[in-house]
Amino acid sequence: MKLYGVFDILGPIMIGPSSSHTAGAARLGKVAGKIAGEDFKKVEFYLHGSFAKTYKGHGTDRALVAGVLGMEPYDERLRNSLEIAKEKGIEIIFIPTDLGDQHPNTVKFVFYRDDEKTIEVMGSSIGGGNILITEIDGEKVEFTGEYPTIITKYKDRKGMIADISKFILEVDVNIANMKVTRNPQKITTAIIELDAKLDDEVIEKIKNIKDMINVVAINPI
Repeated sequence: MKLYGVFDILGPIMIGPSSSHTAGAARLGKVAGKIAGEDFKKVEFYLHGSFAKTYKGHGTDRALVAGVLGMEPYDERLRNSLEIAKEKGIEIIFIPTDLGDQHPNTVKFVFYRDDEKTIEVMGSSIGGGNILITEIDGEKVEFTGEYPTIITKYKDRKGMIADISKFILEVDVNIANMKVTRNPQKITTAIIELDAKLDDEVIEKIKNIKDMINVVAINPI
């Protein structure tokens, strides 16, 4: 009879003993990695609440790293994600901490990119493999990754939302939800959840809008 370890417990959408601590953690990592971009050399994981207390025993560390490496929650390579990151030359650091009034299963990712930029993403695993992204580079946000989502950052000016929406409507995609925030430097972040995925051509058109700084497309995991 085969002896099974904790990471051999296979579920329909995950590898690991806990949907919150493994599947949800992997989804958090993958969304955070999409936001940060592919070219990073170091990631710090600031672990809060139960994540901080049980991240090794529940495999949260491996799941988070698997996610930032682009793996799905059910990818069997999740077991070896720490070793894979090391092979890729990516430094991984886990820091148990107190992030304040947050969900118990919360993590703050700090990505150190090859271009010397630093990207911060905070989110929570809220149960059943579901997640909520709550902060990007210090700005409060709120999206779940359940819908195809585009995150746009641009210099604030009149008509930007109309310019973005025009390209979305041209391909007959409906906007399910939109949240817009603006910082004191008049840089606006618009998070737009959609009913269908946008193809690369549409994303490229949005990137080329005047005063657009950055566009990230995230599709459901």
